[in-house]
Amino acid sequence: MKKYLEILKKCPLFDGIGEEHLLTMLPCLGATVSAYDKKYTILMEGTAAKYLGIVLSGSVQTVQVDFYGNRSILSEMTASQIFGEAFACAEVSSLPVSVIANEPCEVMFIDCSHILHTCSNHCGFHQQLIYNLMKDLATKTLLFHQRIEVTSKRTTREKLMTYLLLQSKKEGSRKIVIPFDRQELADYLEVDRSGLSAEIGKLKKEGILDCDKNRFVLL
Repeated sequence: MKKYLEILKKCPLFDGIGEEHLLTMLPCLGATVSAYDKKYTILMEGTAAKYLGIVLSGSVQTVQVDFYGNRSILSEMTASQIFGEAFACAEVSSLPVSVIANEPCEVMFIDCSHILHTCSNHCGFHQQLIYNLMKDLATKTLLFHQRIEVTSKRTTREKLMTYLLLQSKKEGSRKIVIPFDRQELADYLEVDRSGLSAEIGKLKKEGILDCDKNRFVLL
C-alpha cells in the first residue's frame, strides 16, 4: 500500500489525517486494491452497494443506460477521487448506475460499514473519516444539482453553453479543457452526437466559441 500513499493523501476521505496513520488504518478498513482494463465494468448496475471506491490511477465513469439503450455519463473520477459512496452509505440493494473504467486504472475498495461503524480498536481517526465522508457527500450533492442545471435546459445549444460557462467559472478562464470526447460530451449533456457537432459548428461560425477536440475557448 505504500506506493499509493501520495495519492491517498490527496483523497478527500483522508483529509486531516496524518500520513503516519494512513497505512495503519487501511487494514482496519479492510481496504483492497484491484486493477482494471479500459471499458471494464467495475460495478454493475443492479448489484448490491457495499463498497466505496478510490481511484488510484487512471479514470472511471459513472454511467446510466435507460430502457431504450441511451447512455448518460453522470460523472468522471480521476486519481484520488471517490465513487459509490452515496449508494454504499444508503445500503441500496440494487445500484442504479454502473461504474466503468475509462482507461486502464487501479481502484481501492473500502467496505463503507467499516467507516460508519467504529471498530473494536477504537481508532482515533474514525470521527475524522465520518466527517470527511459527509463533507464529500455534500459536495457531490452540489455537483449533482449543477448537472441538473445543465441537462434541464431545453436545447442542445443551451445545455452546451451552460456546461461550458460553468466549467469556465470553475477554472477561472475562458480556455477550458473538458474530460470528455465528443461522444462522451453528448452522453453527459443527454443529446444526440450529430446534433451536438452541428451546434458546435454553428457556435464557431457565430464567433461565440472555438474548439479543438476537448479544448474550448469562449470568445
